[in-house]
Amino acid sequence: MNHQTHYPQYFRSFDNLEKMAENVSYTEDNIRSLEWHEHIRLRPGMYIGKLGDGSSYDDGIYVLLKEILDNSIDEFVMGNGKVIDITIKDNTVSVRDYGRGIPLGKVIDCVSKINTGGKYDSRAFKKSVGLNGVGTKAVNALSSYFKVESFREGQSKAAEFEKGKITQDHKQAPSSAKDGTAMTFIADASIFNNFQFRIQHVEKLLWNYCYLNAGLTIVFNGQKYKSENGLQDLLNANMSEDPLYPIIHIKGSDIEVAITHTQSYGEEYYSFVNGQYTTQGGTHQAAFREAYVKVIRDFFQKDYEAVDIRAGIVAAVAVKVIEPVFESQTKTKLGSNEIEPEGKSIKAFVQEFLSKELDNFLHKNPEVAQNLLKKILQSERERKELAGIAKLARERAKKANLHNRKLRDCKLHFGDKSDRAGETTLFITEGDSASGSITIARDVQTQSVFSLKGKPLNTYGLTKKVVYENEEFNLLQAALNIEDGLDGLRYNNVVIATDADVDGMHIRLLMITFFLQFFPDLVKSGHLYVLQTPLFRVRNKKETIYCYSDEERINAIKKLGTKPEITRFKGLGEISPEEFKNFIGADIRLEPVVIGKEMHIKDLLEFYMGKNTPDRQEFIISNLKVEKDDIDTLKSEKIEEEI
Repeated sequence: MNHQTHYPQYFRSFDNLEKMAENVSYTEDNIRSLEWHEHIRLRPGMYIGKLGDGSSYDDGIYVLLKEILDNSIDEFVMGNGKVIDITIKDNTVSVRDYGRGIPLGKVIDCVSKINTGGKYDSRAFKKSVGLNGVGTKAVNALSSYFKVESFREGQSKAAEFEKGKITQDHKQAPSSAKDGTAMTFIADASIFNNFQFRIQHVEKLLWNYCYLNAGLTIVFNGQKYKSENGLQDLLNANMSEDPLYPIIHIKGSDIEVAITHTQSYGEEYYSFVNGQYTTQGGTHQAAFREAYVKVIRDFFQKDYEAVDIRAGIVAAVAVKVIEPVFESQTKTKLGSNEIEPEGKSIKAFVQEFLSKELDNFLHKNPEVAQNLLKKILQSERERKELAGIAKLARERAKKANLHNRKLRDCKLHFGDKSDRAGETTLFITEGDSASGSITIARDVQTQSVFSLKGKPLNTYGLTKKVVYENEEFNLLQAALNIEDGLDGLRYNNVVIATDADVDGMHIRLLMITFFLQFFPDLVKSGHLYVLQTPLFRVRNKKETIYCYSDEERINAIKKLGTKPEITRFKGLGEISPEEFKNFIGADIRLEPVVIGKEMHIKDLLEFYMGKNTPDRQEFIISNLKVEKDDIDTLKSEKIEEEI
């Protein structure tokens, strides 16, 4: 068989590669060594994970803030300084602690030399978060302006940088300021496009620091943050349903745990290592889930199913580990298997703690134990009632996956060991035209599309049975792989992409209701977003500007001059695939779905999706906005006349 005859295109390509290889020289001139800041700027994802624009809790700008704060927290943990002052104004971030201060002769080295820092000496920082000497340097390299100043024993030393390069080396000078360190940075806008600090994300970060460090006071833009009861306060602040029993709060050497249950579906965890919020869990969270099931089985002396024991659980677990090993520089998942130098496994450590302390608590609090048992039995009944339906639904979903036109899947998924796993996204769209445009424009490595057919069912007040009986919801659940919790979640970002009209808003609300009703942990964990797409395109022969609001449209018209062409996008299907690349690529705008702690999910859904009430009617009337094309046209014409 002549392979070149049957596969001519392949061999032509191969021949071209050979010819190209012959023409490419490989000499000493091809070898290049990068400066530390050049490498960080070239490969920022290696150091801070995804970049983002600030819409997501784990976007790069919050990692920069966290890297600076971690140093101040470590000082507090070592018994130095009880207050940290933070200000964020016009994207300028300043952090001032009152610890020991960086040794003055090493101020510049500590922020500009990789693998330099005091945390390599475990005597000084026994159980620290940052151990690789990279964090502060990454902030320096990725900032258009960075300043460090240390106050120590009546002296101060400061230095200023731009993109990692030193611009001012201030001489050591006398100072009356309290000992400590001050750092200021402005994230580089050329790397973090259109970024903006979201107060809710900053507050979440700061509260977590306070919950994990009793006695610490953080002052952010003049407001004080402080926790007296640790993880108990964390659960009280984050639960959006009433607990079925008072929170179980137990502490030990290097471990703290808080546990309760609600009537919600799924499991909800907040796990921490040395003060670091491990959003993706890790060995310590897995150990807790397994140990908790064993303790409950032993206590009630019955082999209940793990899924029934953990259904509706809300728990927080914090451990302290000597020299923790994380699975990435962003420290969102613990990889360590040992908790102590002598080699005790994290699994054994957590198991030993819960077997003693949780068991003791349940024996001393029989009412709590009884309420817990009621929840387990309720979950068992519901699961058995759904078992037959769920099995058939899974079989249907499997068959559908073989020829599923609803899901255009990507190649990478959230659980994969890839630097781009955090970028994995599922767009939930309405109609074939919108899904078609996104499908053509998407990045097939990380972006998937799930197409809805018309308006989904209003699931408010329905049981989980509907998830399995409704084909679209069943296939969506299967695509996300979240039937039994978030452990197998296939996409980091779940994005509702609907038209910016009344119907689109209604579909958006119905989808949010579905997730809040049956998978609230997906929302609370920060995985659910709404895609922001432009309402207008304003252009002339030289420039095109996409506008997401009337204000942006007016400014664009003024900028481009007389009589630019104005297009009003009424639906996603009107946006060409070529244009869609602009809106789901590097400049994507995502609005996170955030549930405020001041309102329970049950009350929230009842208000918006339940029976009509005078209160809701008043709310709708007060917030009613009427937009008509002729009004927009008149506005545009008036502006053009003024220009």
